[in-house]
Parts: sequence; C-alpha cells; structure tokens
Amino acid sequence: MLADVARAGAFFTVATGAGGDPSGRHPVGELYAGGPELAARIAHVRRALGSDDRVAASITFQGLAALLVSAPFAAAVVHATLPELTPRTLHWTPTTDGPWPLWCADPPLRPVPAVDDAVGALAAAVVERHLVPLVEAVRAQVRVSPRVLVGNAASTVASARRMVAAQWPAAADRAAAVAQGLLDTGPLAGAGELRAPSGPDRHWSFRRRSCCLYYRARDGGLCGDCVLLDR
Repeated sequence: MLADVARAGAFFTVATGAGGDPSGRHPVGELYAGGPELAARIAHVRRALGSDDRVAASITFQGLAALLVSAPFAAAVVHATLPELTPRTLHWTPTTDGPWPLWCADPPLRPVPAVDDAVGALAAAVVERHLVPLVEAVRAQVRVSPRVLVGNAASTVASARRMVAAQWPAAADRAAAVAQGLLDTGPLAGAGELRAPSGPDRHWSFRRRSCCLYYRARDGGLCGDCVLLDR
C-alpha cells in the first residue's frame, strides 16, 4: 500500500521492511524534542535560499510537513487505510539535498472506510501527533509566527489533495472531501479558504491566509495559494 502511494513522488514515499542501511536513521520524534538536526537543517536551507532565519525556518517546516502529510493522506484516500506512523516508529535519514527519506519497519494499518473516519484519523495521527509538535520545535529554534507555520501545514494538505487527484483521478472526490474535512478541523481550521476551482483543480482551490515568506528568499516568489496574491 505504501509502495503504491509512493508512485506520486518523493514526498509520498515511506520505505518499509528490513532493507537499507539502518545506521543513519533517526526517529522523527528527535526533531520534535529539539535535537541539533533540526537546527542544522534550517541553517542548510538558509544558505541554499540566501535567506534570513525566519524564511529558512518556514521553508524547512513546509518541506518536513509535506513529508509527514503526503503518504498517510494518500493511503487514507486511495486505499481507505491509514498506516500508523508514530514519532517513535517513523524514521528519517539526513541528506544534503531533497526531501529526507522516511522509513518505518512494519506499520500497523487502520481501516478508514468513510470520509469522516479518514479525517478523524488523520487529524489525530498526523496533525496532532506530528505537525503540532513540529510547529513548536521549529519555533523553539527561530521566532517565526505560528500563523505562518500552520498556514504551511494547511497548504501541504491542499497540495497533497491535488497530487492525489492527479495521480488517482478515481479518488479525486474522496481526496477533496478528506482534505476539506482536515482544513476545517483543529489547528488547521481558519488557516485558509476554499475558492472556486482553478487550474487543475476540479472541486475547489485553496487560498491561505498567511504567507510562507518564500518571496523574501533570493530568487524567491509567491506561491500559487499565497494570501499576497489578493493584494
């Protein structure tokens, strides 16, 4: 099931099983506990973007959030099954470039047949268990607005919905319903608004109520869901 959703790209990939070199793997919970790896990643992004600390922290968060959201979201939508990827069992391997590879030995699988089942399970297992502590961990490193980071998290949900709909068109209706439910739930509620569909979107397009700050980076610009596009 995770092998299938990995077809959507690197951000949707969680390796499983006993293969690979385990020596460089770390539980993602170490990032939430304030380990040095998160600070090092922010510093790396700052150098790569030619930006200040706040921009680097925001973009670092967005990349990690996309990794944490995408595979569980796709699995819950396409296969009606949520893999239990906890801060203790989900591991990352540091790399210089690109998204960090994720791995989990043999995650238990939870059926989520109805849209409400998927929304509730994702809200608890991904938003509360991963994204909320990641917001706190990043803000412990850099004084970046929580509104920016929560907006980034909401944007990753909307982006995952778009990618799933493109890769699995038959699941587009369920993807839109699950994403809308998540965006109306808990800390993500109010982070953006749903608008009439545009571009490749069939059901709705997302416009966030904050900016990820990427436009402040060297060679940066505005993202397609940025609040600044309305100004």
